[in-house]
Amino acid sequence: MTSRLRVLVPCLAFLLAPVASLAAERPTRIVVDPGHGGAQDGATSPSGVLEKDIALQIAQRVREHLEKELGAQVLMTRDEDVSLPLLERVEFANKQRPDLFLSIHCNAMPTKRTRARVQGLETYFLSASASNATARAAADRENAEAPSTRASRGDSTLAFILDDLARTETHQDSSRLAYAIHPKLIAASGGSDRGVLQAPFYVLNGVEAPAVLIEVGYLSHPEEGGRLARADYQEKLAIAITGGVKAFLAEVRKRDAPRSPAVAAPATP
Repeated sequence: MTSRLRVLVPCLAFLLAPVASLAAERPTRIVVDPGHGGAQDGATSPSGVLEKDIALQIAQRVREHLEKELGAQVLMTRDEDVSLPLLERVEFANKQRPDLFLSIHCNAMPTKRTRARVQGLETYFLSASASNATARAAADRENAEAPSTRASRGDSTLAFILDDLARTETHQDSSRLAYAIHPKLIAASGGSDRGVLQAPFYVLNGVEAPAVLIEVGYLSHPEEGGRLARADYQEKLAIAITGGVKAFLAEVRKRDAPRSPAVAAPATP
């Protein structure tokens, strides 16, 4: 090898190394979970629209925007109207080794008076106890499809996860993800801000990634239920969720970026 080639080869290797590294990086992997499905209708609007259908429609739009705008790899727990137990959703998510988990739902009120009055958006992350009565009611409603016993996951495992939440980075990132998504949803929808809340949602427990559950509105409310069924409103929600995910990922990448070593000042003679 000539002396000129000996110089060029290491230079080429240096230039190609970042490209190879980038090619080896996989895209952000996100599991999107449309609530309910199959025999489980979820909430119902005054006009008969079902939560399982609205959740799937919005989730599909979220997938489209995440793939288009972030280049993310998006996997759906369900992509059609099928029954899928909550435990299987968690197991599916963990098998994908995702970077994020988003569960999409609509809320509802039980009485004629509250159905006519209560509307707005809530974004949740996991906690052993609910933030308030509203959060408890939402968790109870969504957990109604959960198995009657947690033996399949183990009470000790559940207790360990819940006891350790405050110290885990995943839990902290779930909080950050919720707070990144929620204000964008409120700004885009113009809906009532019912806050970022915590509750013991079964579908969030055990997911080995930052995970949030988004209640995109009260399907039981006459006006909000109608908006949730409109394609243009669903697009607004999907774009807002995507924007929140994008902001969260930017924050995490900035936080986790390796810091450049400080350059030592030249010694004075």
